[in-house]
Amino acid sequence: MSYDIAIIGGGIVGLATAQQLIQKNPVLKIAVLEKESEPAQHQTGHNSGVIHSGIYYKPGSLKAKNCIRGYEMLLEFAKKNDIPYELCGKIIVATDESEFDQLDMIYDRGERNGLQGMRMLNSKEIREIEPYCAGIRGIWVPQTGIIDYTEVAYAYKKEIVLAGADFIPNFKVTGLHDKGDHWSVSSNKDNIMAKRIVNCAGLYSDKVAALKIEDLDTRIIPFRGEYYMIKEEARHLVNNLIYPVPDPNFPFLGVHFTRMMNGHIEAGPNAVLAFSREGYTKSDVNMSEFYESVTWPGFRKVASKYWKTGLGEMYRSFSKSAFTKALQKLIPDIREHHLEKAEAGVRAQACDRIGGLLDDFKIVQDNKAIHVLNAPSPAATSSLAIGDTVSNMVLAQDV
Repeated sequence: MSYDIAIIGGGIVGLATAQQLIQKNPVLKIAVLEKESEPAQHQTGHNSGVIHSGIYYKPGSLKAKNCIRGYEMLLEFAKKNDIPYELCGKIIVATDESEFDQLDMIYDRGERNGLQGMRMLNSKEIREIEPYCAGIRGIWVPQTGIIDYTEVAYAYKKEIVLAGADFIPNFKVTGLHDKGDHWSVSSNKDNIMAKRIVNCAGLYSDKVAALKIEDLDTRIIPFRGEYYMIKEEARHLVNNLIYPVPDPNFPFLGVHFTRMMNGHIEAGPNAVLAFSREGYTKSDVNMSEFYESVTWPGFRKVASKYWKTGLGEMYRSFSKSAFTKALQKLIPDIREHHLEKAEAGVRAQACDRIGGLLDDFKIVQDNKAIHVLNAPSPAATSSLAIGDTVSNMVLAQDV
């Protein structure tokens, strides 16, 4: 089992990277190594399904460049493969005058990132789009849409397998051994050889990188995002997507409303520290992984900086009424009995050693290896653009 390139991780970014590599060089022998039995089982499969426009991201950042480019590539791929999607648009709304400056900054970023058709809304115009929304000022973003990213990931997998790549399930990487002209990649069940490796391991990307890089300056801190579904009796309160103005000091967008491709309305998420990297419920505890998170010097600094915000997020995790109250800032008519618990997701949030929650994508190139160390939202929207970027880096290493 010898390959030109082994991609570790069968989520949407790993599969998109394989798809881009095969498009550029069809003769490459590629393996996608996935520890689960199927692709898209973690961040990809727990995604809300939003096609992000790129409005939030700092112009010139990797997020901005890859989201704008990836958006177009994603839509083209969806059309080609008959994957349903809808560009329904969204509104970002301020519910207090103190949020106006941040709203103006977001609008300016959207303009600088090349978004067309945005417009500022007053309260009357907000209600024309979302009749039950309490916003006093907002931004209409027509590019935003919805899609099923699990379906996208399976389409990537189908394309690469038809092109000759191997998707190897139940292959949990446990060792990377540099043999000079190739890598020996060991797992819980087998070994393979590869000239180059690409680490797209998501929630475990830092652990895979640490198999090779000593004193890695990045640690994945898992944050669980908990959601409720709006019961059918109250779905009329939301037409499409309604977002608050995000807290500029916190790298999450705040609780919001999202219409999904299946017609359901999702409300959330909060953002609480997970006690396990795959901690989708409060009872999912891995003491070793939890210890690694809370003893990381960067996380301790983050905790000291955001402890008040974190307590609020934790309170909403245990109090349905508090969660409802947060949602009522956007939709006052929503009631606690309208909400039923939904599946949670876990975000792989990279944190550096000195206390920064990384706001941008982070891709590190090492000898014969490339590590995607931070690829949170909008990575699904950006997947083909990230795959294009990473594939170019791989091919530049003269595989």
